[in-house]
Amino acid sequence: MPRQVVPEKRYDVTPAFLKQIKERGCEINVHDLCHDGNLFRTRDEFLRRAGKINSYLKKFDAQGFRSGALYRNLQWFDALKCSYDMSVPNVGHLDAQTGGCCTVMPYFVGKILEIPVTTTQDYSLFHILNSYSTVLWEEQCRLILAGHGMISLIVHPDYIISKKSNNTYRRLLAYLAQLREKMFVWAALPREINKWWRVRSELKLVADGLGWRIEGEGKDRARVAYAHLADGQLKYSFEASLMPRPQTETNARDMHSKGISGLQRSPDSVTTS
Repeated sequence: MPRQVVPEKRYDVTPAFLKQIKERGCEINVHDLCHDGNLFRTRDEFLRRAGKINSYLKKFDAQGFRSGALYRNLQWFDALKCSYDMSVPNVGHLDAQTGGCCTVMPYFVGKILEIPVTTTQDYSLFHILNSYSTVLWEEQCRLILAGHGMISLIVHPDYIISKKSNNTYRRLLAYLAQLREKMFVWAALPREINKWWRVRSELKLVADGLGWRIEGEGKDRARVAYAHLADGQLKYSFEASLMPRPQTETNARDMHSKGISGLQRSPDSVTTS
């Protein structure tokens, strides 16, 4: 699971610290520069900081980036040398910067893959909505899975220190583990999502005399899905497939991490309507 590491001012980032993260099977992301809310204050300041962020991406051997408090200006992202970003919520009405991308799927911003945050943040749940129930998270997960989307959560270690919040987090993990086992949700690292979505973007849907087929490298991981309306709702049907469950570098014990991302098997397909 991803660990968001703030490179400067917050704490010491030692080689031993980074090694420990990797040894636990987690992934390192660069989290802002110093998390002071000023990354996007001006274009010049952003470019200055982006240069340092890029050096930390290389130093930490990190592929991904997330800005502090999910502040963002996508028009400036071309200055970042990350492979993927995780700074955009699908709906951010409770965040410091409102708005959002209105999708539960990854998408490209230039050459960067955006892996959006698709659920309510823990801070918003605990301290704005004043709830320590997992009901909202579970409802969001159900809606996302119904649309064959990606579940992406943010959980901050310092917000789950209390017994009450920690118990909520444990219930969330149990629920996610249940989804993975019973609904075959792919519990993936962001770099795995990034790799697959780039492969997927190069696949081609080709018509032939018998219907449709997928062509391109990685086609063995994809299936054709057919969209149709049923009782006023969009439904998908899939061709019969012996496609194995997607391979992942994560496992159950890794789910007690800072963030959890999941993709249901159905996005591992090319769709046509």
